[in-house]
Amino acid sequence: MVDFPRRRLYYRRVEEGMQYPVLCRRLLSLNEEFISSKSPAGGFDFTSGKRIEQKLLDYNQEAERFGGYAYEELSEVSPDHRFLAYTMYDKDNDWFKLSVRNLNSGALCSKPQADRVSNLAWAKDGQALLYVVTDQYKRPCRIYCSMIGSTDDDALLLDEPNDNVFVNIRHTKDFHFVTVNVFSTTFSKVFLINAADPLSGMTLVWECEGLAHCVVEHHQGYLYLFTDAARDGQLVDHHYLLCSPIHSSSSPRKWEKGFNLEELNPRFLPLPKYVSQISAGPNYDYKSSTMRFTVSSPVMPDAVVDYDLSNGKWNIIQQQNMLYERTRILYGTASSTSVANKSSNNVNFRSSSEVRSGNDNLWNDLTEFYACEHYDVSSHDGVSVPLTIIYSHKHKCANQNPGLLHGHGAYGELLEKRWRSELKSLLDRGWVIAYADVRGGGGQGKKWHHNGRRTKKLNTIQDYLSCAKFLIENEIVQDKKLAGWGYSAGGLLVASAINCCPYLFRAAVLKVPFLDPTNTLLYPVLPLTAADFEEFGYPGDIDEFHAIRELSPYENVQKDVLYPAVLITSSFNTRFGVWEAAKWVARVRERTIHDPNRPILLNLTTDIVEENRYLLCKESALETAFLIKMMES
Repeated sequence: MVDFPRRRLYYRRVEEGMQYPVLCRRLLSLNEEFISSKSPAGGFDFTSGKRIEQKLLDYNQEAERFGGYAYEELSEVSPDHRFLAYTMYDKDNDWFKLSVRNLNSGALCSKPQADRVSNLAWAKDGQALLYVVTDQYKRPCRIYCSMIGSTDDDALLLDEPNDNVFVNIRHTKDFHFVTVNVFSTTFSKVFLINAADPLSGMTLVWECEGLAHCVVEHHQGYLYLFTDAARDGQLVDHHYLLCSPIHSSSSPRKWEKGFNLEELNPRFLPLPKYVSQISAGPNYDYKSSTMRFTVSSPVMPDAVVDYDLSNGKWNIIQQQNMLYERTRILYGTASSTSVANKSSNNVNFRSSSEVRSGNDNLWNDLTEFYACEHYDVSSHDGVSVPLTIIYSHKHKCANQNPGLLHGHGAYGELLEKRWRSELKSLLDRGWVIAYADVRGGGGQGKKWHHNGRRTKKLNTIQDYLSCAKFLIENEIVQDKKLAGWGYSAGGLLVASAINCCPYLFRAAVLKVPFLDPTNTLLYPVLPLTAADFEEFGYPGDIDEFHAIRELSPYENVQKDVLYPAVLITSSFNTRFGVWEAAKWVARVRERTIHDPNRPILLNLTTDIVEENRYLLCKESALETAFLIKMMES
């Protein structure tokens, strides 16, 4: 985040030996002094006598406030850079608590301090904070406005009584408006609040049928709507742009088609070969000509890129360079000097699409050591399912490699295929790492998602099984050496696949898995959202009830069959009940053939592993050791 005219840089860093990061800021004009300082953590350059860095929030101290755990969900600096609003997870009460800190004094403000906060947005140039509160079922439903420094009670702006309707807020990039999204499975609406006068009411600017993604921005007197709402009653597989004058007098408001891509004279980045995702950064600074985004690849550490919209220049500003200075230790080949020179490129390119293929030498990728391949696998109904594999050049042998197949396929979410350093241990032991982009997930439009949910959820499982069989039949992975990996709803996918074809897998890792959808959807002990029922089905509908039963891992454990070894990791502080994992483990142990070489292991913790870098490392090491042991036994 950058501020004009006194440009400030905001960032987080982890101090040596500490578990959680520190939020800091410094002036951009002191950037060189900060980089050259021998002890920048001290925040003071003794040579120049200048204070370089200001510590804003130490999350290690926040952990002491919240029972030894620091998990931040939201964090917003006010437009005037005087306050920080943030929410921290209170695991004793299972909600997020809002706090506001004065960045000049470092003290906590007396108000607002609210519980169950799911959303927030600054208004009135930092003098007012709007925030959303959830009900006991974690449904965002009420909007409050708090005047910073005032002793008055926070004003209630909206109270949505309908249990099936949800509320979300955000400020536009220029801080002129706060947008309010009110939505359910049957409709989507967007309202505007004037940020200069947040108590003046809300104005409806957009509504449509069905659940749609709607983002409204403001620029030079026009509203811009980025949405995937249905057009003429037909689903669309893409987002599109609409615009409307801010002072439109028509009712309902008229929206016109936005710019075509060709009209914008687009430039094309010279991307590396195997890009899996490009993610926009926060880009808080509305006036900046620089856009920040992250480029991810299965064979390249994430690269954070700054792109100057005014001149087309771009620069990699942050990337873990696994090769530089450690190449000889890790691999025994390649010149670290030549690699070091690659990371300092500052490239200017034309608007021609000829540079689309790019120059791979600009990126610190690992393609010299690891290969990445893409396949289209035919599923049970002839639909092509994308399959991505990575493996070590040095250790790849036909029909001799163990493999690990990842899957998710839910909520229209992208399957994460970014480089993960913890997988290096498996790759260097000859493992093939595979990713199945099954139906139900994201990346191929809304229809791809809809064809893998509710009564069509079995398509997700069949897609995953087709990819597993493809790996074995094409001798990419050795028979009896394939393992599955799934997180959350991906755990349901892998467990269901094991129920269908236990002989395909030698082992599996299920992380906080969703294993008992029938009982969870029928009798939700933990709060569920509309998205959960839209994804897995409404058990009150007889057809959907039978579909849920058919795919439920707990309901379909086979009798007197040899199952693969399974490691389930779960926590008492998780969205899915820990009893689901315990019930499934007990049923598998009871019904299937016992084999001491194929244990069914349940690893439970009272800690929250997410955002805890030490626990994450420990859990990753456990998973890797389990997989290696099972393949060698």
